[in-house]
Amino acid sequence: MKLIKVVCFAVTAAFAGSAATAMAAAAVKDFPNRPIRMLVPNAPGSSVDTLGRIFAHALTNVSGQQVVIDNRAGAGGILGMEIGKNANPDGYTVVSASTAAMVIGPHIHKKLPFHPIKDYEFISLFGVTPNILVVNPSLPVKNVKELIDLAKLKSGHLNMASAGPGAQSHLAGVLLMQLGKFQSLHVPYKGGGASVAAVVAGESQWTITPAPAVAGLIQSGKLRAIAQSLGKRDPLLENMPTVAETVKGYEYSGWNGLLAPKGTPKPVLDKLRALLLKAVETPELKNGFAKQYTQVATNTPDVFRKFVEKEIADMAPVVKEAGLKVE
Repeated sequence: MKLIKVVCFAVTAAFAGSAATAMAAAAVKDFPNRPIRMLVPNAPGSSVDTLGRIFAHALTNVSGQQVVIDNRAGAGGILGMEIGKNANPDGYTVVSASTAAMVIGPHIHKKLPFHPIKDYEFISLFGVTPNILVVNPSLPVKNVKELIDLAKLKSGHLNMASAGPGAQSHLAGVLLMQLGKFQSLHVPYKGGGASVAAVVAGESQWTITPAPAVAGLIQSGKLRAIAQSLGKRDPLLENMPTVAETVKGYEYSGWNGLLAPKGTPKPVLDKLRALLLKAVETPELKNGFAKQYTQVATNTPDVFRKFVEKEIADMAPVVKEAGLKVE
C-alpha cells in the first residue's frame, strides 16, 4: 500500500512538473500577450527618448502589443537602469539603454546600484547615433581646422556647451580638445536642450552633441554643422566630413540597445530579439531614424555585451582627462 502511495505521488509530481513545463512553454509561445514596458533612463524630449519612441512604435506594430515608454530620468540614467535591474524578468519590462549610465556611469560613481554587464540580459543594439559638431552660424568657421585655429587664436575664450559634467556632449568635447590640442571654456548646462539652445543664442559658440538633438536646427539654419563623429562619411549625414579627417583618431558616437533584467528566460529573449530584428527593418523606423541622422545597427547578444565592455574601457582616459570627480 505504501509503495502504491509513493508511486502515485511520483506520478502526480511528474505530471505536475510536465504541466508546469507545458504551461511555461505555452506562455513563451504566446509571448507577448500583453503590453510591454520599455524603460528609458532619460527625460522626455532627449535624443535617447526620441529614438526610443520611434523604436517602440515599430516594436508595437510588429509584436501586436503596445510597447509603453516609461521615462525614468535621474542621476545620469542611473535611476532607470536600477529600476530595470530590479524588474520582474518575464520579458514584459525591457530597457532602452545608452551610453550615459552604461558606459560613463561606472567611471564617475564608486557605488553604482547596478553592474552594467552582470545585471542584464543583452539583446541587441538597434541604433548608432553620431555626435555632430555644430557652431553658431555667426562664428566664422566652416570646418574643424578653422574652429581649432580660432580657438587657439582666442586662447580658450570660445565657449563649449555641454549637457552637464559627465554628459556625452561633455566627454565628446573633451576628447576633441585633447586630440586636437586646443582649449575652450567648458560651460555645462542643465540638459542637452539647454546646451544646444545656448549655442543657437550665441551664448556658447560650439558643442558636439547627439545628432537627434540638433537635426532640426541644422536643417532650419539655426546651427551650422561642420563635422560628425563616425569613423567614415555617411549618406544619412549628406556626406558631412568626419572629425577624424582633421583630428586623427577621433571617433565617439552614441548608441541605443535593448536589455532585459537578468534571469529573463532565453526563449523570451529570443522572441524579443526576433521582434527587434523585424522592427528595425520596417520603413517607419528606417525613415524615422534617418530624420534623426541615426544608423540602424544590430548585433548578437554576445557581441553587444563585448561592445559595451570595450566602450567602458575606452572611456576611462577621457573621463580622467575631463577631471570628473568620482562620487
